[in-house]
Amino acid sequence: MLKHIKKWNTLRNQLLVVYLFVILLVLIIVSAITYISVEDLLQNNAEEQIRQTAIESSGRYDSLYEQLNMVTKQVITNEEVQHTLFNETRGDTITFDQRQSLMNTVNLIQANADGIYSIEIYTKNYERVIPIDSTSLVDRVNKKWITAANEARGGLIWLGEDPYDENYFLVGRQINLVDRNFLRGGYILARISRSHFQLNPTKQEEGLKDYTVVLDEQNRPIVSNFNGDRNRLLHTDSDRLMIDDEEYMIVQHTSELTGWTTYMLTPVRHLTDGMSTVQAGIVVAGIIGIMIFLVSSYFLSTFITKPITRLTKTMREAGEGVLAQNPVIPSTNEINELNQTYNQLAAETNYLVQMVYEKELLKNRTELKALQAQIHPHFLFNTLDALYWSLDEKEEEELANVVLAMSELFRYTITKENEEEWVMIKDELAHIERYMEIMRMRFGDRLNWEKEVDFQWLDAKIPKLMIQPIVENAILHGAGNVVGPCHVTVNIEKTELENRLRISVIDNGPGMNQEMLAHVNSLMSGYHKNKRGSGLALYNVQKRLNLFFEEKEYQPIVIESEEKKGTRVSFEIPIRS
Repeated sequence: MLKHIKKWNTLRNQLLVVYLFVILLVLIIVSAITYISVEDLLQNNAEEQIRQTAIESSGRYDSLYEQLNMVTKQVITNEEVQHTLFNETRGDTITFDQRQSLMNTVNLIQANADGIYSIEIYTKNYERVIPIDSTSLVDRVNKKWITAANEARGGLIWLGEDPYDENYFLVGRQINLVDRNFLRGGYILARISRSHFQLNPTKQEEGLKDYTVVLDEQNRPIVSNFNGDRNRLLHTDSDRLMIDDEEYMIVQHTSELTGWTTYMLTPVRHLTDGMSTVQAGIVVAGIIGIMIFLVSSYFLSTFITKPITRLTKTMREAGEGVLAQNPVIPSTNEINELNQTYNQLAAETNYLVQMVYEKELLKNRTELKALQAQIHPHFLFNTLDALYWSLDEKEEEELANVVLAMSELFRYTITKENEEEWVMIKDELAHIERYMEIMRMRFGDRLNWEKEVDFQWLDAKIPKLMIQPIVENAILHGAGNVVGPCHVTVNIEKTELENRLRISVIDNGPGMNQEMLAHVNSLMSGYHKNKRGSGLALYNVQKRLNLFFEEKEYQPIVIESEEKKGTRVSFEIPIRS
């Protein structure tokens, strides 16, 4: 080992390492700056392209909107429409034949228009002219849109989604009578199919796609292929948005004509598709640079270290094991300093070897003591088992059962290093049953207990010894302090919260007043052992709850007690199978 270290621990190799480290550091910095610059350039170019796409998409919808404007304007300026509404304003009644003729005229204009599904015309009194029925304009749309149409004085108004059919949109405008100084003569509504505003197909890659959302002035969706929460688009101040753990770039454009806003969301990963080529170029350039610098560094370091070749040979001849001191050789200041450094290194190495040896020896002794300490519980188990089988079955059967229960109690309590800390509830209840069997030797038949638990929770897992200490506490400080029958109940039930069990231990002991209850709670929250050791069991259980579960997973220990009515100690933990 030392010879191998000495072989490679030369000045030339150190110079090579330093030179390589410097060139690697320079290459990493230059590569990082280049990579970041190119990535920013690609993203900026891609963002500009997406912005142009958003402008073009917005222009497309502007064009569709302008078409609707032209078609509806063509209808309201039609001579027959103007004449019919003009007569209506003078008090003439519109006949059925006039309505039928007017419908044919409008249908002819509509047939040459794309996207318009139907056209409705109303009088200035909101009565429908075509189609022929009795529907009123105020029943058809909200009155605020009629007010907006009046304020626009003949301009096209976007009403949004048809309240009677979500597959259509509505646009409308006021009809002004040309021959009556453009006075209001009626209204026109046009139904446009939602598919008229359909999006162009978006590209798919690795499950990702681009999203496009078009919202009107009221932030109502006109067209969208984004199924997420659109409010995130409206309330974000950043040009980035996380969708399904994927970062998206947001580009938006608002049309001056319609007031509609087009949002385009593109995965940032798509914007840096060309970075793999840049990465490959940086890696190839770095490898070539390292090879050139390695060759140059080798010859340079060889030239520098040639005067100390003899000193290096002396170092290589150092004996194995303890490093010998190198004698001072009359030479230049640099070589003398190198001798001193080597001698110091040798002394420190010898010291470290000695320290490692002593630490290994101490470690072996400690492990031996630990192994010896493990003998005691096994000795206890074997002794109790031997005592059990040596007893007379007929005369000492009861005592033998207690000894066996004690043996099983110790075996369950002492956890080996490789055993799990989690047990099933039924195992913990069996352990409590063995403990109760032993405690009956002290309290006799007046001590009894019962368990209330649904069969389905018996296989649920909890940390070992989480219930028994509380039961022990209930017997010693609760039920054990009453005259007469001592009763302890272990209740395990599901809480109102999903996947959580409430474990309660109830006794019929003397209970506690508020002052004593506050004292016990203080001992449990920050354990301060008193003369009698009160609070140790509850403190240990609470401490283990804190270690085993996160804060939101469980409810800490809750103590409910009244004087002469007993005590209830409970806590809640998550259900684990």
